[in-house]
Amino acid sequence: MRIAITGASGLIGTALTEHFALVGHEVTRVVRGTAPVGQTPGILRWDPAAGRIPTESLEGYEAIVHLAGASLAGRRWTGRYKSEIRESRVRGTKLLAEAIRGLARPPRVLISASAVGYYGDRPGEVVSERSPPGRGFLAEVCREWEAATAAAEEAGVRVVHARFGVVLSARGGALARMLPIFRKGLGGPVGSGRQMMSWIALDEVPHVFDHLLENEAAAGPVNVVAPGCVSNAEFSRTLAEVLGRRALLRVPAFLARLAFGEMADEVLLAGAAVQPGRLLGWGYRFRMPELRGALEQICGSVGAGEPR
Repeated sequence: MRIAITGASGLIGTALTEHFALVGHEVTRVVRGTAPVGQTPGILRWDPAAGRIPTESLEGYEAIVHLAGASLAGRRWTGRYKSEIRESRVRGTKLLAEAIRGLARPPRVLISASAVGYYGDRPGEVVSERSPPGRGFLAEVCREWEAATAAAEEAGVRVVHARFGVVLSARGGALARMLPIFRKGLGGPVGSGRQMMSWIALDEVPHVFDHLLENEAAAGPVNVVAPGCVSNAEFSRTLAEVLGRRALLRVPAFLARLAFGEMADEVLLAGAAVQPGRLLGWGYRFRMPELRGALEQICGSVGAGEPR
């Protein structure tokens, strides 16, 4: 299968690129850069901020995986950075979808990233793909992000909205930032610790995408999370135990807000018990369904339990 991937240099994009190439797919990375927009071997260049995309070079791809966008937790959410988050997702997705609509041979499937932030803060609820959107900046961005694929759907392309939870890896992302702190015995819950964390191991993601590519019934929102969601306190305790440490230090909510501003309320102090209802209904079998086993595999693979 010929697959084009935007955001291919990110944590998830790198894992997918490596996996797809390993199983025999022909993979092209769609990257931003100062070089002329167009194609070199294995690479397509686009400039979503300027509205430039090599439409003719997208002909003949059977699948497009769209992951590009500014990091949600990359830095404090100033007004300018919030605009960057929104624009990088909504404008880039709309540009890609409109390019797909103009193709003589559009792809069979577009898998476009989204996030469980779509649901907002839902204390005490179990959330599925049928649940309505929540409130707040992140929920608004996710709604607009998903709606931006409309042109591809109008062209008859099967569109999947992959709503990611926290992706766990020692190579990058939230867990990689936590590990040095927890190794020193300085980790612990954030705020009350009661907020739910919906997560998935990075090594699980390529297998989920295999399923989404091959399953013709897969369309619309799909929660890309493991079934074993946990509270923030349970996550902290389990990670500390896997590392042979204790999770005694709690980060008060006011300190999180002082450090991260609005992002703290929407990412660190909020949560939802999101379930992968559609994946389970389609018969997908998780390789790492429970947190402890996932963390043992992730941390054990790099000797993460040893002091450094």
